Amino acid sequence: MLNLVQTTLELGLISSLTVLALFLSYTMLNVCDLSTDGCFTLGAAVGAMVALSGHPFLSIIAAMCAGMISGLTVSILQTKMGIDSLLSGIIVNTGLYSINIAIMKNSSLVNLNKVETVFTMLKNKAAGTFLADWYRLIIALIFVILVITFLSFFLRTRLGLAIRATGNNPAMVKASSINPAFTTIVGLCVANAFTALSGCLLAQTQKSANIDIGGGMVTVALASLLIGNAFMGKGKVTRRAIGAVIGACIFRLVYTVALRFNMPASMLKLVSSVIVIIAISGPYLKSRYPMLVRSLELKKNASKRNGKEEG
Repeated sequence: MLNLVQTTLELGLISSLTVLALFLSYTMLNVCDLSTDGCFTLGAAVGAMVALSGHPFLSIIAAMCAGMISGLTVSILQTKMGIDSLLSGIIVNTGLYSINIAIMKNSSLVNLNKVETVFTMLKNKAAGTFLADWYRLIIALIFVILVITFLSFFLRTRLGLAIRATGNNPAMVKASSINPAFTTIVGLCVANAFTALSGCLLAQTQKSANIDIGGGMVTVALASLLIGNAFMGKGKVTRRAIGAVIGACIFRLVYTVALRFNMPASMLKLVSSVIVIIAISGPYLKSRYPMLVRSLELKKNASKRNGKEEG
């Protein structure tokens, strides 16, 4: 059971980096970037190939740079070429499939079993200590703390406040002599860098990268973000970012429970969809519940009055 909880937390923390990316692009910038799946795979592919060449730490930087290029492409299509944000994400996501295959040297799988990664490096240094069994969780937690710290600081700067204002009211931002195209480009570049980082870490912890490693990540991230909002609610950036991480861990816990009940792997995508539906419709149904109860009471009272009149 302890190993199961540990694995759930590891995967939850790693995927929470993608959730934090969506927190920046979707919540703060109000842009739904549908290139998340391809960008996640891009980070895994670039990170795996650079690690394969013997540079585990450089693989993280390379993956984040690749993610920034992906975000730059999406934002340019949206801001400079007049393509709808949803469509630009779909276009880039489609193109990234071929690019990722090319990066992986026309292979759908890169094996990292005999390659040194940031995880194996800590494992070797922690050999014989109590950290030996927790090295993956420690590294994932370090990266999550660094990203939350960065977001908490960045979104309080002048540029960060401009990004948040762009998401709230682009017309007001433009009237304030701030270029909304620039803030959108910066926001998507940073967000996609985090997505690629998440993919890179997942590939290194699993010691493999395949072309479908990012499949459904946008659904997972969206569900996790909504779950986090339900638990932490509104508040400061740090509080909401921590809520996103908690949401990612809860989502992975649901996945784990589903697997423990011997649910077929082919049904896990359906589980993701159901979680998203519940997370999105839950607040609405909750707000409508008192009105529904009142409507039922009115119908019940009307039925009683009609019964008395007939009697």
